Amino acid sequence: MPRVRAALVGYGYAGKTIHAPLIRAAKGLELTTIVSSRPADVLSDISGVTVAPDLTTALNDPAIELVVIATPNDLHASQAHEALEAGKHVVIDKPFALSVAEGESVLAHAERVGKLVSVFHCRRWDSNYLTFQALRPRLGDLYQFILRYDRLRPVVRDRWRERAGPGSGIWFDLGSHLLDQALSLFGQPEWIMADITGQRPAAQTDDYFHVTLGYGPLRVILHSSMMTTINGPCLEVQGSKGAFVKYGMDTQEEMLKAGRTPGDPGWGADPVTGRFTPVTDDVAGMPEEIVATTGNYLAYYEAMAKAIPDNAPNPVSGEDALKVMRLLELGFISSREGRRVAV
Repeated sequence: MPRVRAALVGYGYAGKTIHAPLIRAAKGLELTTIVSSRPADVLSDISGVTVAPDLTTALNDPAIELVVIATPNDLHASQAHEALEAGKHVVIDKPFALSVAEGESVLAHAERVGKLVSVFHCRRWDSNYLTFQALRPRLGDLYQFILRYDRLRPVVRDRWRERAGPGSGIWFDLGSHLLDQALSLFGQPEWIMADITGQRPAAQTDDYFHVTLGYGPLRVILHSSMMTTINGPCLEVQGSKGAFVKYGMDTQEEMLKAGRTPGDPGWGADPVTGRFTPVTDDVAGMPEEIVATTGNYLAYYEAMAKAIPDNAPNPVSGEDALKVMRLLELGFISSREGRRVAV
């Protein structure tokens, strides 16, 4: 069966470490072209690919069907428009764009030209997310759901994500991951209350957020900080029939950074078990160790490989990504004005 030929735009951290190895490992996809100003770096990592000096050059190749955009956030929308105008399907690394208006414009363009737009919200295939989904029926009615994505990075690095500018900061970066997980699990909240700020002395943009989403009696709490020495649980759930606590992040990104790829022994396995504590008649029972479900970011790209030729479901639709953009915007409004904002 012919494979979908793909071009990757950008060979920085996300392109090199995350997208390139996943595209190359995905059944039904073929990474033929990488757009980069550093051809020697690309070819030292991946032999046999074409290195294009700019996006226009790559788009002129009629054999390319899919363009994957892994560039800084402020380029996402404009490059998506270019790719769509050239008749290509598009994957955009999260976040979708800089604003809801930009995202809506991209989706309208995709509809006009009859092409697919998908956004790489890969954290739907995190081990912790999948583990919770499997355990969810045992927890009963949920009252509190906490997602944490903490790091210890006290020194501000000289990179676009940490400089002042459009689309920088961890609310756009890590917040978009956590928002997509929350929306995928619970749908649109009724309101959002956000505290987003820069804590590090040299911070140029936000490096901390604590955000609450309201769903009736359920509170979903999203938290991230660059100044966390000892991490708390990355997932904590309190329900009417029990509680679940899980420490330790999904292992796939660290495996990719170490040069491992999907299919390697132990790929996506998480050695850190979670703990489920049942509740019966208001009394906590004996805790039970829960083996983590194996993470699988590759599922995203293999779904894309089917969506393009076979009209199979888009793994993350542009409409879903727009919902994340709306909450990113409302989060900034809530934090700036110090109030709960209706969604």
